[in-house]
Amino acid sequence: MIGVDLVAAAVLAFALYFRRHRRRDLVVAFLGINVGVLAVATVLGTAEVALGLGLGLFGVLSIIRLRSSEISQREVAYYFSALAIGLIAGLPHTDLTLPIGLIVLILAVLYIADHPRLLSTSASQLVRLDRAVADPTELRAELERRLGVRVTAVSVQELNLVNETTLVDVRYTATGCPVPVEPTLSLLDLQAVPR
Repeated sequence: MIGVDLVAAAVLAFALYFRRHRRRDLVVAFLGINVGVLAVATVLGTAEVALGLGLGLFGVLSIIRLRSSEISQREVAYYFSALAIGLIAGLPHTDLTLPIGLIVLILAVLYIADHPRLLSTSASQLVRLDRAVADPTELRAELERRLGVRVTAVSVQELNLVNETTLVDVRYTATGCPVPVEPTLSLLDLQAVPR
């Protein structure tokens, strides 16, 4: 199972995550946490410690990691998958069919769910408008006009009435043939946010 875990962790970190997202620091985190959980789960499994303690460790590690830096929901999924694979591989098993099947299932779900072609027209950005817009209907229309896309959801992050700016998380559908954007777009502070 240690070999299966190492192969699965390499597939998760290099073939799936890094190939698609190119973030080296998280590759190190995924591999480190996977091998660490594998080692601890192996020791706990052989020392006949209750399974609850192993799952408690799973929770503690995830809380510490998730509070230490800001990561996207996609990266959270990869992170928990690395934890789960390490835990599955580290616990003792009489039959290897189920744990290997579960590890393959985790990798397959990540491969499909994070595939670039799946939901490829849906995107999001963090946008700072050069004026304060409090009305949701007006805000949606303004974003559609300036970005040239069909806005599906808007979440106001900050409405600054002093500096006359609005920071919004915009979810939109990219049609592949966007409407030409007006020159006023240069007044926007566009910050790409990975999702």
